[in-house]
Amino acid sequence: MDKKTEEFYERLKEELRTTSDWPSIYLYKFIVPTDTIKISAIENAFDNMGAVINTQQSKTGKFTSISINVSMLSPEHVVEKYIDVSSVEGIISL
Repeated sequence: MDKKTEEFYERLKEELRTTSDWPSIYLYKFIVPTDTIKISAIENAFDNMGAVINTQQSKTGKFTSISINVSMLSPEHVVEKYIDVSSVEGIISL
């Protein structure tokens, strides 16, 4: 992971520490090229966590947005999950 990405995650953790009580429900939002393997990889990353996952294809069908509501223990766990799914090619985190 490059230095800029590390700094981003550190800022995110600090912001989450100051704006939320933990554990807390966190909303992840991702956009990926519409590909069942990529969508499944993201969904599987949240398997057995009690996550509520919603998907929506774009009008053209080229992309799929994935919204995931899940209870997370701490800001560190939130960032760990972002890092975990970052290996999915073409993923955009919102």
